[in-house]
Amino acid sequence: MGHLDHAAFGWLTPALSYVMACIGAALGLRCTVRALATTGRARRNWLVTAASAIGTGIWTMHFVAMLGFRVSGTDIRYDVPLTILSLLVAMVVVCAGVFAVGYSRDRNRALLLGGLTTGLGVASMHYLGMAAVRLHGGIRYDPVLVGVSVLIAIVAATAALWAGLNIKSPRAVNLASLVMGAAVSSMHYTGMFAVSVRVDPSGETLPGATAMQFIFPLAVGLGSYLFITSAFVALSPTADEREASASAQRPVESIAR
Repeated sequence: MGHLDHAAFGWLTPALSYVMACIGAALGLRCTVRALATTGRARRNWLVTAASAIGTGIWTMHFVAMLGFRVSGTDIRYDVPLTILSLLVAMVVVCAGVFAVGYSRDRNRALLLGGLTTGLGVASMHYLGMAAVRLHGGIRYDPVLVGVSVLIAIVAATAALWAGLNIKSPRAVNLASLVMGAAVSSMHYTGMFAVSVRVDPSGETLPGATAMQFIFPLAVGLGSYLFITSAFVALSPTADEREASASAQRPVESIAR
């Protein structure tokens, strides 16, 4: 059995991955709040932005944490197509959950269905990302801990969608994002603690890319996307601000006439 180290760089990768999860959650929640205050194309665009932010945050959290994953006795590589597929899965399932809540008339039913779908999708993203790991040996999972990680993912997704429906103030959104970041991180590390590795020493070169060759640049790119989108959302006027601006213009127009 190979010795597993989930934090080869100390607290750096767990802390940074938690920050990325929180940023994605906060941005997604704020976009959802904006979406529910609009209609038509504007609602759709805000919901797409919310889904991309949450999905990107979850995926970036997972693979930033994986930068600290080491197994004694073997190198680690990542299958590039599978890794990209895990990102697409995260985006699609989160989008499905967010749109279910954003457009359904029966919010409670949509919340349960969206939470279940999104949670299973997040868990699928995690284990698909793990399937992209290449090393000398084999990976096994503790089924009980796998089940617990999936349950955490479903609860976290349902809580995130509920927050998007019920939380409006920026302070409450920020608090909810901290809780969601902790939930997503808990899901990840519960799933990682379910892992055991049988190492078969070999001198053969592993297929795939190293974390620094592929995962790190992609995570930096997606992290930059989150920060840029956060700035865009922060500078975009809210529905209340637009209404206030329109109300302020009406008296001026009346006087001009």
